[in-house]
Amino acid sequence: MTAAVIVPTLEPGPNLERCLSALRAQTFRDFEIVVVDNSGRGAAAPLARAAGARLIENSANVGFGAAVNQGMEAAPAEFVCALNDDAFADPRWLQELIAPCRADPGLGMCASQIRLASAPECLDSAGLEVYLDGSSKQRGRMAPASAYPAPQEVLCPSGCAALYRSRMLEAVGRFDPDFFLYCEDTDLGLRARRAGWRCLYVPSAVVCHHYSGSAGRSSATKAFYVERNRIYIVAKNFPVWIWPAVPLFSLYRYGMHLWGMVTGRGLAGEWMGEGKAGWKLPAIALRANLQALRHLPALLEKRRRLAHTAKISGWAFWRLLRRHSISARDLAMQP
Repeated sequence: MTAAVIVPTLEPGPNLERCLSALRAQTFRDFEIVVVDNSGRGAAAPLARAAGARLIENSANVGFGAAVNQGMEAAPAEFVCALNDDAFADPRWLQELIAPCRADPGLGMCASQIRLASAPECLDSAGLEVYLDGSSKQRGRMAPASAYPAPQEVLCPSGCAALYRSRMLEAVGRFDPDFFLYCEDTDLGLRARRAGWRCLYVPSAVVCHHYSGSAGRSSATKAFYVERNRIYIVAKNFPVWIWPAVPLFSLYRYGMHLWGMVTGRGLAGEWMGEGKAGWKLPAIALRANLQALRHLPALLEKRRRLAHTAKISGWAFWRLLRRHSISARDLAMQP
């Protein structure tokens, strides 16, 4: 099998049905659809059967990364695509992602042009960027799709609609299930980049996405996992000599979020606009940081194992991060 498209789902319904329908309309045909049902109640079975998809049912929500890993195990293929159940692929999506990988064996990942389903002329993602405290952000979010028309190297793809070469995954490992929700795509992408693999943004591989449909744009759940998991990313992937500066980067970002709360901008401003208590955000951040610190020994063990896959130096990796970095202001103030 050339490709497997793995679709984790937590709330199977019309979005999943539309997602699977778009996959069945793909011009590239040598692929298998795998639906991984995290609902715990078998709700995806009728839709998966109707689409001719392989179905994996979990008794509880195992998280995004673990679900994609299950799909990879069940359907071995040359290429693996992760696709959100609220993402709807253009008919040429899979064909456009696979073509450059076949032409360039050094490509380990491809990023789709992900547009907002609510405003298809606007981007949701053209790959991922990082802030230097481990936080990540969708590249080009809310910009016109026409502003990102050309294929180009990016740091890594958004797991919302990404292609991975299986040979790369065999070398660097699959998604880390301990992330559970959010940032597992950044972690996998950074591991792959440190191992010398590259990522290409493919603007002709178009997907429309209902942004943050699972946990909500400014939910406490999202805030917790995004904050905790960015520390996981630092502990596993960042050069040790930058660690002392990471809290300073974070303090500056917190200041930008505070300004967003005051001015009503960014996700912190949206949090306040929904009538939520402002003090809850620092409380969530504190809880996330404490949990990450409790897991530090396990993270350091993972870091030790990952050192064997590194092909570029720590300095070269740091330059790569700087080249694909986003400012704290843009991270905090962009919607």
